[in-house]
Amino acid sequence: MLFEFDHLFICTDVGAIVADRLVALGLLEGSSNVHPGQGTANRRFFFHNAMVELLWVHNSEEAQSERIRGTHLWERWAQRNAGVAPFGICLRSTDQSNDPIAFPHWDFRPPYLPDSLSIAVGNNSAVLTEPMVFQTPFGQRPDQFPPEKRQPLRHPIGWREITRVTFVSPVTDRPSPAWQAVLDTQQVQLVFGAQYYMELGFDGEVQGQRLDCRWSTTDGRSSALPLVFSW
Repeated sequence: MLFEFDHLFICTDVGAIVADRLVALGLLEGSSNVHPGQGTANRRFFFHNAMVELLWVHNSEEAQSERIRGTHLWERWAQRNAGVAPFGICLRSTDQSNDPIAFPHWDFRPPYLPDSLSIAVGNNSAVLTEPMVFQTPFGQRPDQFPPEKRQPLRHPIGWREITRVTFVSPVTDRPSPAWQAVLDTQQVQLVFGAQYYMELGFDGEVQGQRLDCRWSTTDGRSSALPLVFSW
């Protein structure tokens, strides 16, 4: 297997207040990031082999700047409730010596990375009916992070590893070459559904449990999260 699933991002309301409900379910929140010059920030949850990132735009000018525009992160976030797929899927290479890229791509050089590093962004970044696909040169299992970067992995709910990633979409025909290449790695599944959402399976799903996070909120503080957990 040349590639592994590294992480998923989901575009959320500013501040990702919905993350508080994930904590209440029994997940331990990891460190958060601000991406200088890209205009985005996040809240994150780490598991032994991968990570889930809740992402929002905090600076619209940066997110729409010439350097960032090709990612279409602004459109994916601003239209997250208006018929686009508000997701990004990151893979990592298991071939450290060669570091191949899984899909047709272009080199994205955000301001927060050293000039020597770039992120491979799939040529489908403008196709908003598909997840943005990308690959970083520094992808690593969270349980192999060095001590200074370690994150909480022992969740009270008991989940350890993400063992299934499924994108549910009303658009399943004619995938772009980049998206098809990701599907060909067998790290992500594509199934038809009336609305966009992601399903994450944990630890082989041997307990037969399922939790739908597409909540209808009553406090008006945040929208639902298009995510389903199975374990």
